[in-house]
Amino acid sequence: EVAYVTDKYSMDVMKSVAGDKRVIEFPIADHMESAAAARKILETENPSVVIAIERAGLVGDGTFRNMHGTDISEYNAKIDHLFDQHPYSVGIGDGGNEIGMGNLRDEAAGIDRLPDDPCVTTTTKLMIASVSNWGGYGLAAALSLKKGENLLPSIEAENAWVHATYETGAVDGPTGEHRPYVDGFHLDEYNSCLTDLHEHVNAALG
Repeated sequence: EVAYVTDKYSMDVMKSVAGDKRVIEFPIADHMESAAAARKILETENPSVVIAIERAGLVGDGTFRNMHGTDISEYNAKIDHLFDQHPYSVGIGDGGNEIGMGNLRDEAAGIDRLPDDPCVTTTTKLMIASVSNWGGYGLAAALSLKKGENLLPSIEAENAWVHATYETGAVDGPTGEHRPYVDGFHLDEYNSCLTDLHEHVNAALG
């Protein structure tokens, strides 16, 4: 069973794509309250693993920053505490400011176009992708091979999710524009990775 965790500003967007899965609201609070909220969620849900995809994490100065370096702390719950308290975690990111990038904080700080003050939150495993969503589908592809069943969503389902988030008010990250793009990619470009993964998985599974 899968459950999603997000904060109040992303609840509607997450619910628009969650289907019948539960969406749990993590409070926007100080570190003490956030740590307590994380403990309660982990005790109640008892997840086998926690996964963050493109989730902004705390940076060195104690704030949350988007890909442009803008302080978004007032809109961000400290979900990092879930990852600090769970022994098995995966972080997927593409810009250096996401949960999990703490694994490569020193390396990321010296790379052009990545933040000088990257995320400090670490995860058990880190996946880096050109687009975080592609990393998520890469993980799904790997699980497909392990399970012997294609677990990837269809292109039609992915397009429907992008349009659902757009209709709920989400914006394109690089530009901040309200349009059904993903990290600056039109859907035809964006879907190329998922198409390739389907071909790879189907070929491997026979």
